[in-house]
Amino acid sequence: MRRKEINERSPVRVLEASIHGGLGTGNIGVVIARHGVGKTAFLVGIALDDLMRGRKVLHVSLGHGSDKVRAFYDEVFMDLARERELEDVWKVRLEIERNRRIHCYLDGTFSIEKLRDTIAFMREHGDFRPDAVTIDGFAFEQATAEQMTMLREIAESSNSELWMSAVTHRDADTNRTGVPEPVARLERGIDVILQMAHDMKAVHVSLLKDHDNPEVSDLKLALDPTTLLLVEER
Repeated sequence: MRRKEINERSPVRVLEASIHGGLGTGNIGVVIARHGVGKTAFLVGIALDDLMRGRKVLHVSLGHGSDKVRAFYDEVFMDLARERELEDVWKVRLEIERNRRIHCYLDGTFSIEKLRDTIAFMREHGDFRPDAVTIDGFAFEQATAEQMTMLREIAESSNSELWMSAVTHRDADTNRTGVPEPVARLERGIDVILQMAHDMKAVHVSLLKDHDNPEVSDLKLALDPTTLLLVEER
């Protein structure tokens, strides 16, 4: 299968349709799940979809080193290539690597100011302007509304979409729209919120917030626990 066909049939098109065209430049999307459910795989799946369309992605990891993140991308990409019988696998893989940057901030070294400076440096000196930024492992428990505003300003000034992951717990409180803590108290600063839950067969992805739309679609999307690929539910 050619890359264009894979892009057209990607489960991410289902997500985009459910949120009225996609996350959108300058906006923030958050995927929520308990530990070990597949948040990183979800973010990698979103990033790979962008990369397969020739878009540039900055992946920011706060919990894993660059070698581990790169190996995870390779694993998910090769599963995708086998599953979809992708033509020109190595050519596509090379293009993906050229359009992706990985930055890791371990042991509490991350700050929003550092992220802003990193993106500015890449744009000015590295000829790299990310269309999408993913932040995996952001500490929402300690986050403030001011920090969410700063992240939005980064997304707006860099003309990029910003996807993030958040950890929730089994007995977490939820607000009136079903968004669990620690994200619920910051909901106003987030445009799209998704939640992942495992039922022993698959990891189902549900939509909790769709921009300012009062009616939220019934999202038919899941994460295959074997291949870690996003799939459309029938």
